[in-house]
Amino acid sequence: MKQQYFPYAFFQGKLIPVKEAKVSIMTNALQYGTGLFGGIRGYLAEDGKGINIFRLSDHYQRFLQSMLIIDRKLKYSHQELVSITLALVKKNQPKTDCYLRPIAYAANLGISPDLSVADFDFAIYMIPLGEYLSLDKGLKLMVSSWVRISDNMIPARAKITGGYINSALAKAEAARGGYDDALMLTSSGHVAEGSAANLFIVRNGALITSEKTADVLEGITRRSIIKLAEDLGIPVEERAIDRTEIYVADEAFLSGTGVQVAWIREVDGRVIGDGKLGPISEKIKQKFFDIVRGREKKYSGWLTKIY
Repeated sequence: MKQQYFPYAFFQGKLIPVKEAKVSIMTNALQYGTGLFGGIRGYLAEDGKGINIFRLSDHYQRFLQSMLIIDRKLKYSHQELVSITLALVKKNQPKTDCYLRPIAYAANLGISPDLSVADFDFAIYMIPLGEYLSLDKGLKLMVSSWVRISDNMIPARAKITGGYINSALAKAEAARGGYDDALMLTSSGHVAEGSAANLFIVRNGALITSEKTADVLEGITRRSIIKLAEDLGIPVEERAIDRTEIYVADEAFLSGTGVQVAWIREVDGRVIGDGKLGPISEKIKQKFFDIVRGREKKYSGWLTKIY
């Protein structure tokens, strides 16, 4: 299927046609995965007028924290990154849900993988995007044979481009087996997350997710769901999760900018709960979409609206 995209990108300091935004085959980031990326959602507002960008400031805060982890700097400040993104969205004038992909990459052409001499550039492009994984039928997952990379290998809390070969191998293994996605275990054998999404399970009325030290991405949607659950009076536990806990969970779902809130029907052939969207998952899913469409005024501060 041909990939659709919006006509303009930000590249090498200016807004240009996306078809002209190209890097050399000698680019360091292409050779060594020396880059960082983000994923930001824009949602068509309930009234069809304007786009709601979800937690834009938070995404760039994490983006710059990722730069700190790899000990490199960008020439753009947090506010400049926000302003660039707003200018790009206005230039592209989306009339549908969209996904924004900012990327910082080692733009030098040398063959050394030495990050200490790498100069980073910044770019961002946009694509139309609805459902990344199905939100209605319930996902079929497997526990991958691939182990999640650890913080002392390639830190998962930074969205490092090269590190996503770990996710790609797990996702491909799942696809070949007829699954929608994979769950990944840490080197200690506990559940980390999906191939590119955080995991939540429900047991005995409590919402449970892997702790931040379980080699997971500190997801923006993850953080939002924890806050929503607390506001709804749902007990939340951030702790280690055993593989077999998923099998006996009452409910389970994945969360992330791409997957949004996607419930899980089965894992490794075991049906989760009664095999239907559970009440807690449904409540959180509904609240999340009320927020991003602009129907929930309490959390309007999470949205940046662009007309």
